Amino acid sequence: MIKTSPFAAEEREAKLNKLGDALQVMEQHVDFAALADEIDRAAPRPNRERGGRPPFPTELMVRVLLIQQLFNLSDEQVEFQLLDRLSFQRFVGLRSSSQIPDRTTVWTFKERLINAGASERIFEAVNQQLSQHGYIARGGQMIDASIVQAPKQSMSKDEKELVGEEAMPIGWSPAKRRQKDTDARWTKKHGKSYFGYKVSANVDNRYKLVRRIKVSTASEHDTLHFESVLDPANTNRDILADKGYVDGEREARLNKQGWRMQIQRKGSKGKPISATQKRRNTRIARTRARVEHVFAGLSQLGGKSLRSIGLARAKLQLNWKVATYNLRRLVYLKEARITAF
Repeated sequence: MIKTSPFAAEEREAKLNKLGDALQVMEQHVDFAALADEIDRAAPRPNRERGGRPPFPTELMVRVLLIQQLFNLSDEQVEFQLLDRLSFQRFVGLRSSSQIPDRTTVWTFKERLINAGASERIFEAVNQQLSQHGYIARGGQMIDASIVQAPKQSMSKDEKELVGEEAMPIGWSPAKRRQKDTDARWTKKHGKSYFGYKVSANVDNRYKLVRRIKVSTASEHDTLHFESVLDPANTNRDILADKGYVDGEREARLNKQGWRMQIQRKGSKGKPISATQKRRNTRIARTRARVEHVFAGLSQLGGKSLRSIGLARAKLQLNWKVATYNLRRLVYLKEARITAF
């Protein structure tokens, strides 16, 4: 016989705490109210002049989007999980509420951020908290980029040419235009074709936290965003990158500015790199490999593909994804008692 109890909900929560709820652990280290305040400053809450039901609190929606990124959920999936999952309900503060943000509410909140030009604000706000905890950028910086795939588009040759020229085919209805990603582009890597976007990132060597990012179409070369993701706040002047970032003129200029360029060398046809350069490449690779751990972490969170359409939504999605990675990394650093110094 299955035992029933009038205190079943409380007993389950107690057992959940005993087993270890990662979201409750995050609650101990992250100031979600401060994150919500930053979002409201960048994208003010809509007024209620027209009446209607008041929107959910911004802090609650920040928590919802964090769950969405942590568990790589679509808007539809996050609605279902908030209805079904105890730990999610408890984390967002809806354990005793009959109202749950539905898929439309989640979409509307994200559109609010995009329309206000606040896609990057959550990443900036999270990094402010990293500094407040003492985890400032140290040990030098590693720069790399990763392709983020988007849903492939079915278009005729003529339509592709028009889209490539940033024009819209005249025969597309408004509904069809909303379903077509005219921003994403094709690129090749290691002989394989990819369609989507690219995120360039700056990671500090000491804590493996992402300090700066740049989101672009996949066709833009990694090296174009090298300087835009440089972090002058890093306490070490070393910059490490792979051979895709070789640029003699830029390296000379940055060296004069006091940076120490640690970029791997590449050979050319008929002119292979020397034994000394090979040893240098190996030395750089041993340290630079740490940036690959970060991209692997983003991949675990679903950061290698997008469900959204367009560059504006890609920027929002990837800024929240990287911010979520940083928060998860912060919790690890705090729980492992890795000293901030």
